[in-house]
Amino acid sequence: MTNQSTMDKLIEMRLTAMSDAFRNQQNDIHMKELSIEDCLAMLVDIEYSSRKNNHLKRLIKIAEFDQPEAYVMDIDYTSGSRLNRDLIKRLSTCEYISEHRNLFITGATGSGNTYSACAFVIEACKQYYTVKFVRLPDLLLDFEIARSEGTYRKVLSKYTNPVVLILDEWLLLKPTVNERKDIFELLSKRRKKSSTIFCAQYKSEGWYEQLGCSDEPLADAILDRIVHNSYIINIEPIDPSKDKSIREVYGMDKTIADNKICGGSRGSGQVAHTTPELRLCRTRIFI
Repeated sequence: MTNQSTMDKLIEMRLTAMSDAFRNQQNDIHMKELSIEDCLAMLVDIEYSSRKNNHLKRLIKIAEFDQPEAYVMDIDYTSGSRLNRDLIKRLSTCEYISEHRNLFITGATGSGNTYSACAFVIEACKQYYTVKFVRLPDLLLDFEIARSEGTYRKVLSKYTNPVVLILDEWLLLKPTVNERKDIFELLSKRRKKSSTIFCAQYKSEGWYEQLGCSDEPLADAILDRIVHNSYIINIEPIDPSKDKSIREVYGMDKTIADNKICGGSRGSGQVAHTTPELRLCRTRIFI
């Protein structure tokens, strides 16, 4: 059997990385000094690494991140915002995912809540969790269209199945009655089975009003399904007079931040503030 025939068969079996590595081995005189077992092990390692890298790329592509360049290691602790290194390190381990806990990240427009969420979930991709990013307005529009086209269950599964779901612009606008029903249905199906990250401009205390308060029974039902055993991160500048937007810190395209709708004057009127602690709902944990 010729070397070319071997490489052709590897390609036919979709072992392209192994095929390329085998060709390189044939052209490297130093490889002749290694045993057959060592050469084979190297080929398998190269193919394995290639497949894992391709899998990671697919997960990131499917997730449709708003900021796919966000990484935990790139978070700037000198940006002027209170950022707890231990807190961030803990969340980057994805422990909250294995525990099926949710994460609330709140902060004013440009504070970096979406960037932080994307950074955490990219770490989840590295552990090969399935993830999905979506703005709440887009999610609700998908449900509305699906209902009219008779594909509601299919679209619901699209957002139920990912192990981690990022809901950006959470409750930026007050949802309608039908939209609240869609939110309730989605969060009920994800409860205790997966993790959801909520990116909001309001602290969680203001969500009840956005959901309709006591006039809407679903308000209590929705919050009951997400607040228990959820971690909360509130972001605020150390010195408001010297506050920098996430665009300035990371050199992002101006349109990314400008397209965000400012919600500081909507709903409850509560603008998100930061405390340097990680808070577990109903139990405060100071780090």
